[in-house]
Amino acid sequence: MIAPSFYLLLASVLFAIGAIGVLVRRNAIVVFMCIELMLNAANLVFVTFARQRADVSGHVYVMLVMAVAAAEVAVGLAIIVALFRERRTVNVDELRELRG
Repeated sequence: MIAPSFYLLLASVLFAIGAIGVLVRRNAIVVFMCIELMLNAANLVFVTFARQRADVSGHVYVMLVMAVAAAEVAVGLAIIVALFRERRTVNVDELRELRG
């Protein structure tokens, strides 16, 4: 059996990769993928502690986070597609100003 500390270490590495990706990358789609990576790292922490404590509430939180992530992706990608049609770019630096 794998110790919970390994799962927590994996979650912290995934979260760090996601946070660095959000701060460094310029492409809006890559930024959304990094945010999803951070949410999955949080889900891994929830499941790890739920399994360690033999409690189901962590799994319920994971389902809620997954539902919020799905809604975030749907709305975010719709905004990105609309901005791409308007400006022909998904570079975050060029989309900083939303005025015409």
